[in-house]
Amino acid sequence: MEAGIAMPKNSCEEAIEGLKRLLSEKESLEDVATEKIKKLIIELQRTDPSCDPVVQRIIKGFLHFKTHKFDKYPEYYHELAQGQHPKFLVFACSDSRVSPSNILDFQPGEAFMARNIANLVPAFNQLRYSGVGAIIEYAVAELKVENILVIGHSRCGGIKQLMSLPDVGPHQNDFIDDWVKIGLPAKAKVMEEYGNLPFEEQCKHCEKEAVDMSLTNLLSYPYVRDGVANGTLALRGGYYDFVEGKFLLWEADFGLAVPISIK
Repeated sequence: MEAGIAMPKNSCEEAIEGLKRLLSEKESLEDVATEKIKKLIIELQRTDPSCDPVVQRIIKGFLHFKTHKFDKYPEYYHELAQGQHPKFLVFACSDSRVSPSNILDFQPGEAFMARNIANLVPAFNQLRYSGVGAIIEYAVAELKVENILVIGHSRCGGIKQLMSLPDVGPHQNDFIDDWVKIGLPAKAKVMEEYGNLPFEEQCKHCEKEAVDMSLTNLLSYPYVRDGVANGTLALRGGYYDFVEGKFLLWEADFGLAVPISIK
């Protein structure tokens, strides 16, 4: 089944809708009959994938994109098909609430994206974190991006896990604990300066401090350092507060610049 065109309801969808109406309208159905109808709905969805609500969501999402973007701006997408020339490399958290394409309205071709737990950038290390290193090297050395933007955000689960790590003891998770340890220098600075504050306040400070730490770590990559030195590459930090609907933006000069607040 292809998603290239809008599809009318098929008999499977109509049957499922009819069964669901039966369940909602016939409150007097016996428990046995109710369970049989529910099992029949599940069986219909299993045997015909087009009836799966997840499949329907994916299809509808693509059709919306194709109708309102791809087909509406054919010249733009034809140009993108010839190659990409993004101006930004963006590091953001994998958190489902903080997609940079949504909050900053990045269009296809504008930003090379790297998303991970707590938007952390490790220092240059050819023996570990090669996935992050490959992203940075490709974006800077090959794509010639002009900006690297690291975006932190409010109520970050990865930062909360970092701040919760015990000083000693085994890891609780297979991968998460080892990954967030990249941010230990940020945690140490927060504990030194804000150790007297409640835990939630410490996390808020660490969410921003981890961004500055990642910006510092970026300078350990030779192609990044060279780009900053010759003025072809700028490093910037951002912080998205999805509780208040605010965005802070600052240039990496390690504490000298005043951040821009966007409300």
